[in-house]
Amino acid sequence: MNLERNSLGIVGRPALLLVDMINGFTHSACPLGSDCPEVVAANAKLLSAFRERGLPVVFTTVVYHRDDQAKVFRSRIPALNCLTPDSRWVKVDDALAPIAGERLIEKQWASCFFGTDLHEHLQSLAVDSLVVTGLTTSGCVRATVVDGLQHDYSIVVPIEAVGDRNNAAHEANLFDMHAKYADVMKVDDVLLQLP
Repeated sequence: MNLERNSLGIVGRPALLLVDMINGFTHSACPLGSDCPEVVAANAKLLSAFRERGLPVVFTTVVYHRDDQAKVFRSRIPALNCLTPDSRWVKVDDALAPIAGERLIEKQWASCFFGTDLHEHLQSLAVDSLVVTGLTTSGCVRATVVDGLQHDYSIVVPIEAVGDRNNAAHEANLFDMHAKYADVMKVDDVLLQLP
């Protein structure tokens, strides 16, 4: 039996949250990444639209400064250890480089909210809803979407602007997020909802 759900879409003032669109995830030369030019292009399209409207944009990256940060996560996925401050892998993909006024938040775990000041930053910008993009659908995107809902943001996930190394996981998580936590829709439909 399907539960009834309401589509909320973008409400009030939205922010674009680009989750880990960094070299380590957008390039297959890194063990954590995969070549995903279509995901990068979809993010660039959304980024341009948000900038044109003067709407908030926030980027995240994963950086480990000390051995004691996210020990269990890094033990499970040792490839994460390449994400050090001096590594090119932690830099935002050049096609999406932040500009003045756009915040880059460092994180150590899957959710962009956990252990960061993301919520406080969004509140300071009077943000009501989030357009969550990035990599990977089944990992950091999903964790951020769930936490975003738990912080009372209406959330939209643009299908073409998220990706995963595993397509089955990508599809399953899009289905699950749409059923419970967010409105999953095409990029062009997201653009039509922007104020």
